[in-house]
Amino acid sequence: MRRFRKAKIVATLGPASSNRDTILALFEAGVDMFRFNFSHGTQDDHRARYDIVRDIERAVGRPIAILADLQGPKLRVGKFANSKIMLEPGQKFTLDRDTSDGDQRRVCLPHPELFDVITAGQNLLLDDGKLRLKVLDSDGYSIRTEVLTGGALSDRKGVNVPDVILPIPVLTEKDHRDLEFALSLGVDWVALSFVQQPEDLVEARNIIAGRAGLMTKLEKPAALDRLDEIVQASDSVMVARGDLGVELPPERVPGIQKRILRACRHYGKPSIIATQMLESMILSPTPTRAEASDVASAIYEGADAVMLSAESASGSYPVQAVEIMNRIICEVERDPTYTAMIEAQAEPAQANRSDAICSALKTVTQTIGAPACVTYTASGHTSRRAARMRPMSPILSITPNIATARRMAITWGVHSVLIDHDVADIDEMVAAACDTAKREGFAEAGNQLAIAAGMPFGHPGSTNLLHIVTVPE
Repeated sequence: MRRFRKAKIVATLGPASSNRDTILALFEAGVDMFRFNFSHGTQDDHRARYDIVRDIERAVGRPIAILADLQGPKLRVGKFANSKIMLEPGQKFTLDRDTSDGDQRRVCLPHPELFDVITAGQNLLLDDGKLRLKVLDSDGYSIRTEVLTGGALSDRKGVNVPDVILPIPVLTEKDHRDLEFALSLGVDWVALSFVQQPEDLVEARNIIAGRAGLMTKLEKPAALDRLDEIVQASDSVMVARGDLGVELPPERVPGIQKRILRACRHYGKPSIIATQMLESMILSPTPTRAEASDVASAIYEGADAVMLSAESASGSYPVQAVEIMNRIICEVERDPTYTAMIEAQAEPAQANRSDAICSALKTVTQTIGAPACVTYTASGHTSRRAARMRPMSPILSITPNIATARRMAITWGVHSVLIDHDVADIDEMVAAACDTAKREGFAEAGNQLAIAAGMPFGHPGSTNLLHIVTVPE
């Protein structure tokens, strides 16, 4: 099941994609990582999907990554006496701590921590930004506002506060339960929602304790003020354009997407572009031309992966959406302009042994015409640093660690292969590299391969070896 592309595909599982046949079809169409959205479904639902994915993984013999995406602290208004009201521009409307049902004048905001940080002049966005309120004043019990953009408002609609860092924990009680459950299953990645600052990652990092990679979803404007720190503190980053586009003017999102991708490339952290990529395919068997262009743009910009949400979770054409996304990526990567753009975005090697070796790996691979560059890795560090250099040859990442093999599934250019034992010396490493390259269809007898590794073997982050070999008969 070798992929003939470098960028990866993430697909969300849901009601439209919960049986084995569909999940297998999604994988065969090109999915590299399956996302479990803990905002929806029960733990039993997620356990059943997890078992199916792992069964498929065993059947196809290729590592498959699983992402547990935690819901995070979703802010919502309370309930209305008549379920729904209509707000008109210019009218006054109050959000308060009174738990009784709301009416045309007021509604409960059941988040007491917000009342001390919201001040006059700030904006509140309701129902995914459809309604906009300007704060007039707040006294600790009620927030008086003026309606700028009106419309219908019904029970439990979401509230976004774009102008302030909210004093709320990233992990809710539900998230704590879901996180422990996901880790007990054995997921490979955990995504945190609504991160505002690097300190928000500390608690989850301590709980995860190396059992999974930590992915930060960037969807709050406040996070952009400390972008570099957040990227450095994360293992990977998702550009969650849905909520980001609610709290920021839509014209700013494309530039911010590029800025985040540059930061991820600089620090060598895998990046995922998500939300509304092929939105029309929820109901249509083909995307719009604008959506195809959007996916292509993310690939030209060097994203490690692109993601499907409702398209694969609840849409009518989940497999077709993956197939089209796969075709778009392959078409972009065949374009000579793509290579030129990736090279134009190149990050210089940092002043450490790993980057020195991986920079040389890219150069040597190109010079000798190697059909692939090989990384031998225990933790994934060597493969990630090699991917940061964006070599045009595939990166054959060999590891004896199944957790590493799975986590590498979303890294640009990496074809991750699990071997059944660690190597003891260079001869064993060379044999493993040549055998794997031939078996996986990357090389044949007489080809040359460039191999990067760390010695002593099995010590994470010790990349210090570059070796050139000729594949034997």
